[in-house]
Amino acid sequence: MAPIESYHVQALAAVLFTVGIAVVVTRRNIFLLLMGVELMLNAVNLSFIGFARTLPGDASLTGNLVPLFTIAIAAAEACVGLAMVICITRRKDTVDADAFSEMKE
Repeated sequence: MAPIESYHVQALAAVLFTVGIAVVVTRRNIFLLLMGVELMLNAVNLSFIGFARTLPGDASLTGNLVPLFTIAIAAAEACVGLAMVICITRRKDTVDADAFSEMKE
């Protein structure tokens, strides 16, 4: 079996990021928007890990630590995003992204 090369990992990350962007652009459901953002963040994490495999020594450690911080930020974003969705859903009885337009005011 052939080893997984760096360009394989980067190609997979690019596909995942593209799918995440497509979900964010085309969907109106706020839960799907949040899932698209999470998919994009995971694609970036995969890219960092793929690049870290090619770096020698301590640079590899840095490439593996950055996704840890990204995962922590994504968890905080999910908590805040879901709290906002719950508040809007209770007020508007919908999960449509257009209901969030009132937050601009």
